[in-house]
Amino acid sequence: MLGLMQEWPLLCHKLIDNAERQHGRREIVSRSIEGPIVRSTYAEIHNRALKVAGRLERDGFGFGDRIATLAWNTARHIEAWYGIMGVGAIYHTLNPRLFPEQITWIMNNAGDKAIFVDLTFLPLLEKIAGAVKSLKQVIVLTDNAHMPETALPNVVAYEEWLGEADGNFAWKTFDENTAAGMCYTSGTTGDPKGVLYSHRSNVLHAMIAAMPDAMGMSSRDTILPVVPMFHANAWGLAQSAPMIGAKLVMPGCKMDGASLYELLDSEKVTFSAAVPTVWMMLLQHLEETGKKLPYLQKVVIGGSSCPRALTTKFQNNYDVQVVHAWGMTEMSPLGTLCTLKPDYAGLMGEARLGVQQKQGFTPFGIEMKVTDDAGNELPWDGKTFGRLKVRGPAVARAYYGGIGSQQFDEDGWFDTGDVAHIDPGGYMQIT
Repeated sequence: MLGLMQEWPLLCHKLIDNAERQHGRREIVSRSIEGPIVRSTYAEIHNRALKVAGRLERDGFGFGDRIATLAWNTARHIEAWYGIMGVGAIYHTLNPRLFPEQITWIMNNAGDKAIFVDLTFLPLLEKIAGAVKSLKQVIVLTDNAHMPETALPNVVAYEEWLGEADGNFAWKTFDENTAAGMCYTSGTTGDPKGVLYSHRSNVLHAMIAAMPDAMGMSSRDTILPVVPMFHANAWGLAQSAPMIGAKLVMPGCKMDGASLYELLDSEKVTFSAAVPTVWMMLLQHLEETGKKLPYLQKVVIGGSSCPRALTTKFQNNYDVQVVHAWGMTEMSPLGTLCTLKPDYAGLMGEARLGVQQKQGFTPFGIEMKVTDDAGNELPWDGKTFGRLKVRGPAVARAYYGGIGSQQFDEDGWFDTGDVAHIDPGGYMQIT
C-alpha cells in the first residue's frame, strides 16, 4: 500500500519562490564587478531570474541545454543560475582558475550553447570562444555603459538583454530528477569529469547543508559565501540561503583580507565559508590593523585541511566558531562537518582541538564507510585506515558521458579516492 501524500516535485525555482514569498524584503548585497556595492532583495532577484528564463526561451534556449557561467559571486550570477534552471536548462559553472585549454575542453565536452561571463573573464573567453563549436551566444554580466569593445560574435550586455525580456514568464515544470546543474571536477586523474546535479539533489543538499549540525543556518543569519559559485556550487550556499531566507552578501572578485573585512563589518555578517588560504589573509589583516570581528559567529573551512593555528586564532582571539568540513564536487559537495556532539562538547584545550581537526561526521542524507582493497568494510575504531566511500541522494551515481565508472559500485557506493579512518563517535579523518 502506498501513502496518500501529495506529489510536490523538488525543483530549484521553488527555493527562490520561497525566498520571494516569505523573505521578499531580505537583502542581497553584492560588490559589483564594476566596483560599487549594489543592494537588492529576494523579491527583486526572483523577478529578474524569471526574466532571465523568459529571455533565454525567447532566444531559443531551453530544456536540457547547457548554459555556462564564468563569473564571481554576485547577484547577477544568482539571477542567471535560477533563470537557467527555471527554463529547464542546465547551469554549467566554469572554473576560471583552470588552464584555458582545460576550459575549452570542458566547454566542448559539455556542449555549452551560451555563456554568462563577468567583465573580469572576458579576455579569457575571447581567447577560447572560437574553439568552442557549440557556443551560440555570449551575455556579458554588465550594462552598456561598462561594456568593453570585443571581437566576440553574438555578444550582448546583460542589463540591456534582460531589459527586453518578457516579464510574464512562468517557471517550467518537469520531473525533479531533471538535470539542473553541471560542474567538472579536476581533483581526479586524467581529463576533468562532469558531475550532473538534478533539481532533486540540489534541493535535498540545500536542506542537508542548513541542518543544525551541518552548517546550521537560519533566516536570522547574514551569510557571506566567499567560496566561489564555480567551486562546487559555493558549497550549496546559493541554494540554502534562499531556502531559509538568510541575508546574502556576495563578495564579487575581491578576496583580499581588507575587502572581506569591510563586508564582514559593514554588513554585520554572522556566517561565512571559504578555503584556509582566504581566512589566513583575513587574519593577517586583522593582526596588522588590530581590528575585531564583533558580528561573525561561525566560519566553515574546507577545500583543504584546516591548520590547527587557524582554528585556534579564530576561536581564542575572535570568539568565532570554526567548523571543519570536507566534501567533493561529486557530493554536491558537502560530505562531513565537524561540529561537536554532546559526548565531545565538554572537551577543552588540545583534546577539543584534536577532534576539531578531523573532517567530521556525516549529516543525515549521507552514508559513509571505509573498506579494504577487496571491498570489505573496516571497523570504526579511529585507527584502521581504508578507502573512503560514500552514497546518498546528493551523491553522483555516474559521471557525464559514462567515464570513470570504476569509481561507482553496484550497491551505489562512490569511491572518493581518499584514505581515511572513522572513530567510534563517527568522526572521519583523512590521512
